[in-house]
Amino acid sequence: MQQDQTSVINEVTIQGSRTGQSASSWPGSVYTVSEEVLNLVRPRHITEVLVRTPGVWISRGNGQEHLTALRSPVLTGAGACGAFLMAEDNIPLRAAGFCNVNQLLESTSELAERIEVLPGPQSVLYGTNALHGMINVISPSPPTSTNQPPLTTLALEAGSYDHYRTRFISTGRADGSIGRSGDSWYMGFDGVNDNGYKDDAGFDQQKAKFRYDANFGDIQATTIAAYTNLNQETAGFIRGDDAYKDGSHKRENPNPDAYRDVRSWRLHTRFEYPVDAATLWLFTPYTRHTETEFRMHFLPWQPVEKNKHYSFGWQSALQHRLTEQLDIDLGVDGEYTHGKLQETQSDGFSPSIPAGVHYDYKVDARVVSPFVALRWQINEAAQLSVGARYEWLHYDYDNKAPGLSPCMTGVDCRFTRPDDSIDNFNNPSWQLGGIYEFMPGHSLFVNFARGYRAPQTTELYRLQAGQQETDLDAETLDNIELGLRGEIPGLQYSIAAYQMDKDHVIFQDTNRQNISGAKTSHRGIELAASWAPAAEWYVDINASYAKHTYDSDIAISETPIKNNDIDTAPRYTGSAQVGKYFANNSRVELEWIYLGSYYTDPENEHSYRGHRLFNLRWQWQATKAWQFGLRLNNLLDEDYADRADFGFGQDRYFVGEPRTGFIEITRQL
Repeated sequence: MQQDQTSVINEVTIQGSRTGQSASSWPGSVYTVSEEVLNLVRPRHITEVLVRTPGVWISRGNGQEHLTALRSPVLTGAGACGAFLMAEDNIPLRAAGFCNVNQLLESTSELAERIEVLPGPQSVLYGTNALHGMINVISPSPPTSTNQPPLTTLALEAGSYDHYRTRFISTGRADGSIGRSGDSWYMGFDGVNDNGYKDDAGFDQQKAKFRYDANFGDIQATTIAAYTNLNQETAGFIRGDDAYKDGSHKRENPNPDAYRDVRSWRLHTRFEYPVDAATLWLFTPYTRHTETEFRMHFLPWQPVEKNKHYSFGWQSALQHRLTEQLDIDLGVDGEYTHGKLQETQSDGFSPSIPAGVHYDYKVDARVVSPFVALRWQINEAAQLSVGARYEWLHYDYDNKAPGLSPCMTGVDCRFTRPDDSIDNFNNPSWQLGGIYEFMPGHSLFVNFARGYRAPQTTELYRLQAGQQETDLDAETLDNIELGLRGEIPGLQYSIAAYQMDKDHVIFQDTNRQNISGAKTSHRGIELAASWAPAAEWYVDINASYAKHTYDSDIAISETPIKNNDIDTAPRYTGSAQVGKYFANNSRVELEWIYLGSYYTDPENEHSYRGHRLFNLRWQWQATKAWQFGLRLNNLLDEDYADRADFGFGQDRYFVGEPRTGFIEITRQL
């Protein structure tokens, strides 16, 4: 066993950069979770590893549900999830315009080689939905040489509340009898059965991944296929002042009929062709499909939603060295998506919320998006980069439900079905950044960028309260970031400060109508450091201070909220890990997680106090073939809420689990 840095990366190639840049030449912050950390933590939920990256908080709901904060508050609402780009091997998990707040559960993060986090706008690289940042799950690589023998691994895990997991991985190189000689492959499977801490709750989840690397002359082709399936019985919020502390109610499930079923698959092939010594051509066609059915337990009337979409598209780039100091990357990305959504109510809740079909529509979406980027190595110490993208996004909406609303004439109906329409959103983005190495191993970086996200289809076509059409603009975000990073023997560090101003923010007003025009402000400072005071010891620290505020004259229930903190936006977050390696090939790590207090409503009248948690992990490589692991989460059995909220006049909580334990046995076959 040996130490591996978990948060700061310097010479690692950033796959999310699309150009193969090293982290040290990236004009902005970048964080990674390494393969070693993923193998130690063995996350049951992706939040368990992303707590190790500054500025990120994945707020867990029940089971695999979650909400995301990435240099932002936790964003809720029909299309707020479009503020983040969630990707796997650079391919977005969901199509433009069809985000879902729980979309990270469709990734195969349990089988990842590493996870990259690129905070701040990444629209020049990826277009819409990369507003506050990007989380990119990287697939494992198969053997690259004949010196790497085939590997087959089987892992079995058991833990609290009837948790069982099986993990199988196989890698190898083709010998000509199966596949072309010299080709290599990876296969992985992760299956979980978890009965859940809450009553009448739990989930079954299966994830699989296949990768095949081949060479056809000068062309290198990497094909990756991924599949996920989730069948979850969901526990909803418990309600009441500090209800998460009440031992007699913590395990209650007020929504025993709630569920979430998700299936998704993705397939892409990345072609790399070196045209000549100065030019590389990259082309990645892909296809994806995802479908979800769930009961909307967070609404009092609890309707059922079914949505799905199918996409195919491509990413392309031509990288060319113009001179020894100047590189250019240019390309055109495109995508076509066919999506559907239906919402139904089994029983009438009120005259304005009747039984039957509330919404039933389909949307065809098309995206074409050219981009260009230049990198200029001014001298040995200084580098400048500039990039721009323009995107054309086209929605063709078709209402399949009859009538303007499902309610009887004369009833103030909550649901509105707009007429068929065609909507276009055309948006530019840009980036300008620089790096200056002021002494060996230590650099200053600065980055200016504009990102955007187009309105999501649910914001445009899932209307309420008689609103028959929308006039929504794309949200834009202007970012300024200044940072310092470097390393000395035994220490790596990264410090960054940022200011982001977001305009044309889409929100739902007091009449439940979707409008844009709000402004918000986001500013903060982040620290990530890894320190090895001795060969067998390590300390990893990440910390973030952020202030997210409303910056426009809008009111909620006639209460002005300008300059208020945005709800569910803790100012302080962070974690620290202290670990020690032992001579018998074992390792122990103690982790501390800090989440500061935050307001749970825009008026800043209700709040959650925050929490501090400890986790303990032990791992022992007994022999080359056998490995054992033990994890104790919430070591001190703290009462806490994974998420606190104030809605429909009540404090609401997703209760955090008490102390839990898990044991794993891994065998290399």
